[in-house]
Amino acid sequence: MKHPVREGLAKAQHSAVHLEMRDIYTPDDPEFARWRAGHRYENDPTKLPDFWGAWGDLATETTRRGVVIRRARIISEPVTDYIKYEHDLTFANVAAGEQVRWLPRREAADLSLPGTDLWMFDGSSVLFTYFSGVGEVVDREWRTEPTVTALVSSAFEAVWERATPHEEYKLL
Repeated sequence: MKHPVREGLAKAQHSAVHLEMRDIYTPDDPEFARWRAGHRYENDPTKLPDFWGAWGDLATETTRRGVVIRRARIISEPVTDYIKYEHDLTFANVAAGEQVRWLPRREAADLSLPGTDLWMFDGSSVLFTYFSGVGEVVDREWRTEPTVTALVSSAFEAVWERATPHEEYKLL
């Protein structure tokens, strides 16, 4: 399972949803360090990090096939530097065809949510990602049981309904 998200997107026929619930990921990422040192993307594709090309190409190709990619981020407010970094970069997700929304954690308090971040493909397979306390990926797990996919679908749709589209969300 070297690139499970890429594999899931390659097989997806209709939909891919991504639920992110952490306030920081890979804190030692050199690109995040570069951003913290003052680099900004300014909605300029020429300023994107090197890793973006492969992801942008995959997302663009996937959405051109008719697969709807939706990404929802549950975040604490005031936001962390990492969330500011993600927000600065999200224009590229949108340009690649993704739909992205943001939901402040306090507005998700009464929702039943899975315990970790995930991707779900075509409503039938879920890829859970497990992280260390500092935000490093430690494991991934595929699940296809109908009870699991129903829970994930219901949770994601509840988040999506409450969340603010990227173009309208203002960082606090």
